[in-house]
Amino acid sequence: MSAADQLLVVIDPVARRIDGESVRIAKDVLCAGAQAKICWPEGVEEFSRALARRGARRLVVVGDDRALLRAVTLLQRERERDVCGPALAVVPVGTAPLVELARSLGVPTGAVAAARAVLDGSPHRLDLLVDDSGGVVLGDLCIPAAPPAVRAAVPTVWDTCRSLVRTLVRAPVPAAVAHRLRVEADGVLLSDLDRPVAGVSVGSGDGVAHVVVSRGVGVPGVRVRAREVTVSGDGFRYRAGQVVAGPVRTRTWTAGTWTLTLPSPTPPVA
Repeated sequence: MSAADQLLVVIDPVARRIDGESVRIAKDVLCAGAQAKICWPEGVEEFSRALARRGARRLVVVGDDRALLRAVTLLQRERERDVCGPALAVVPVGTAPLVELARSLGVPTGAVAAARAVLDGSPHRLDLLVDDSGGVVLGDLCIPAAPPAVRAAVPTVWDTCRSLVRTLVRAPVPAAVAHRLRVEADGVLLSDLDRPVAGVSVGSGDGVAHVVVSRGVGVPGVRVRAREVTVSGDGFRYRAGQVVAGPVRTRTWTAGTWTLTLPSPTPPVA
């Protein structure tokens, strides 16, 4: 049996508590199709030890986006950032908001379909950002952190009245908030503290970071591609995917890659 047929299946404890049935189904499908060693860590330390001892086995994480991000972060710390390591596979198990990252990456969200993709899929090289503290960004990066979305409440009679008053009495439009940030891309200064910005966003793709420095409505911004971007300021927070971090005074992000097992494309019908 080849190394590709040997799996280390790490089942996140949160997944077991939230949806034990999906965990059981995924485990049964994986064990039926490959030689699988099942690991049931109870915490982050046991999770880390399991990954470190996987040997030649392919790593499969059964859990939500937080478990996926934890695994990618640990794997990145094992190797150089610009080296594409062995493929990771994931079976998403969790409530809908907590598996959106896996869904956006192309992983099936059903237990059976995701487990079959682990067995029959192929490795795909994906982009990410790694910061100077070892943190990993799989989605977009926003500086400063955008406020969390507020769930809309069911309107009451008083809400309707207030809405009507606002339409009759035009309220002043609030001015955009300016932030004093120093932004450098590959050592080139894009913006300094003496020229406030509306915000900075960084994405990853094609092996590089895509940096956008926004000046505000009606003011041209700056767009560049770079391997490394550094942002400094008087304590700022940032949103990395769904995670808000900070405040920090400076942080550097470097473009990197990782490998995820995804369903193989369906051949065209002749």
